[in-house]
Amino acid sequence: MVVDYPLAEESVDQIFHALADRTRRDILRRVIQGGESVSVLSHHYEMSFAAVQKHVAVLERADLVTKERRGREQIVRTNKETLLRTTMLLDAFEQLWVQRVGRISEVLSTTEGNES
Repeated sequence: MVVDYPLAEESVDQIFHALADRTRRDILRRVIQGGESVSVLSHHYEMSFAAVQKHVAVLERADLVTKERRGREQIVRTNKETLLRTTMLLDAFEQLWVQRVGRISEVLSTTEGNES
């Protein structure tokens, strides 16, 4: 089975890079329920406002979130289309590995049967 990417290769790289960091995954988890301002997000972490902004920028480059200016605040929201495509990609990888594990189990059971 070949994993068919519902996204461009460069996008996949940016998404995996963005999701590789615990803080960015947590930011994504927080904004998935609804938008949150960068300043509100920054209160959840023991880091500077600028550091949180940098994490949001990585998520934004990966197109996982968007920012919308509301007065003086920047509201961070999930990009549902990219999140859906990312879910499809991860599901395809899961199917690939489930099939591989199944084949390994078949080979092992065949090998065990031949040893007796």
